[in-house]
Amino acid sequence: MAVTVSASRPAANPLARAVREALFAGVISFGMFVLLIGLKTDQNIRNELVLEPRWGLLAAVVALTMLGRFLYVGFIAPAMARAKAERAKAPVVVSEPGFIRRNSNKIGIVVLFLFPIVSVMAFGLQGSLKWVDNFGIQILIYVMLAWGLNIVVGLAGLLDLGYVAFYAVGAYSYALLASHYGLSFWILLPCAGIMAAMWGVILGFPVLRLRGDYLAIVTLAFGEIIRLVLINWREVTNGSAGISGIPKVSFFGLMSFNVSDPNYIAKVLGLATSGVYYKIFLYYLILLLCLLTAFVTIRLRRLPVGRAWEALREDEIACRSLGINTTTTKLTAFATGAMFGGFAGSFFAARQGFVSPESFVFLESAIVLAIVVLGGMGSLGGIAVAAAVMIGGTEILRELQFLKAVFGPDFTPELYRMLLFGMAMVIVMIWKPRGFVGSREPTAFLKERKAVSTSFTKEGHG
Repeated sequence: MAVTVSASRPAANPLARAVREALFAGVISFGMFVLLIGLKTDQNIRNELVLEPRWGLLAAVVALTMLGRFLYVGFIAPAMARAKAERAKAPVVVSEPGFIRRNSNKIGIVVLFLFPIVSVMAFGLQGSLKWVDNFGIQILIYVMLAWGLNIVVGLAGLLDLGYVAFYAVGAYSYALLASHYGLSFWILLPCAGIMAAMWGVILGFPVLRLRGDYLAIVTLAFGEIIRLVLINWREVTNGSAGISGIPKVSFFGLMSFNVSDPNYIAKVLGLATSGVYYKIFLYYLILLLCLLTAFVTIRLRRLPVGRAWEALREDEIACRSLGINTTTTKLTAFATGAMFGGFAGSFFAARQGFVSPESFVFLESAIVLAIVVLGGMGSLGGIAVAAAVMIGGTEILRELQFLKAVFGPDFTPELYRMLLFGMAMVIVMIWKPRGFVGSREPTAFLKERKAVSTSFTKEGHG
């Protein structure tokens, strides 16, 4: 009789594994940052290029990386695994949402409407200019772009890496028509959206039979084609020099925001001359455009075309077998998302007064796509939170001048804000792999409305 003895291998010590992972992370971070952080190029008195070592700063970065990896592997990851196991064993208890959760959208809208007023009361008329412009308007532009891309990526499941092309089409449509023909912003705003939607349909036709990585490559190429056309078609777009002197938005044609005009808004209303009035008006304008985008998206999701988008996202073959025309479904998704990108682009041109191809590089598409993924595909509230965290966080990192006292007077936080921003994105995706909002309510439900948990949705589709 043969006796089989199975010996189980003892589990490794978690602390020993954490130390080993920390050492590996330290070696990798040293190799990555030795040239980026450890050495700095500068010019001496004789105008010669010299290298200045910054070993202290490099050692601090490597030490922080090792410490973070040690804490994650040794303590955070085991605690998360234990909590997940306990949740799996515990019975599912559905609790009624509280007052704040039930009315979170209304509270958010009220806060957004009161933001300029609170800024003026807290920082004064001129002091609020930075907060309204850099934080309020900048964040809302990316919210609108992300909600437009959410129709293509989050609802229809079409990976678009060239969304910035529609942004550029809207911006240059307004800049060229307003500069050469003197047309009003209120006329050119829908024109820019229609123009961008037309280019969305043009992009949609070549990619009807593509999906996944191939679709991403084609859309990426489309974005680069638009940018190169803007650079090289100098007779129309003025090339890399861009278009300047773009007219400002008027107050519905009744009052102007130009100080030299007789109907300047401050003169008409008897207020002190300031540029804050224009920024506050632009803030409320982009806020209304964002609310329009959200309203249209919510309404479309409840219509047959919205349900066709979600069916296309889940399984294209099953969608086609149900009799849904995938051709028109893809084209409507591209056209609708591109239209809102064109609206945002025309507003961007009016706000800046200057556009150039440098504003529409691939990094902009990557940032908008990252906002959609971080917020949770298909979730409008989560995308808005992700835009506030990403764009507002990068703006806050510009103000971290106190770090010079820690790392020396030569330390410039502007150069490392994207590095810190990337590390924060990695941490967020480890902590919440399906985005900030990991559950959503389906557009179609039977008898009882229920939120779909993250355990029943694909990763990234929550």
